[in-house]
Amino acid sequence: MTFVVLSPCIDVKDTACVEECPVDCIYEGSRKLYINPDECIDCGACASVCPVDAIKSTRIVPASEAEFIADEARFFTDILPGRDAPIGNPGGAGKIGPIGADTAFVASYRR
Repeated sequence: MTFVVLSPCIDVKDTACVEECPVDCIYEGSRKLYINPDECIDCGACASVCPVDAIKSTRIVPASEAEFIADEARFFTDILPGRDAPIGNPGGAGKIGPIGADTAFVASYRR
């Protein structure tokens, strides 16, 4: 189990969660933030400070937002636009900085 960033973050990207994360597992895409499911320690610190309530445990994600669980993983395993290789598990977002790209799902997401 881990936490996932849902649609309310798209085009908002408040970074209070990034500052709160003790393991630096929240990465910045172009339109939203992404939690690395392999690096997250499931502490919930990020969820408690999100001003738009966009971060949820995967156990309680509403059915209408379920695709974000798989998409969060794809951000780290797929090759994103403008990149030569997947992000993988670099051991912290601070090591690589903002990514500047999103998954195809988020890039094309419309409310």
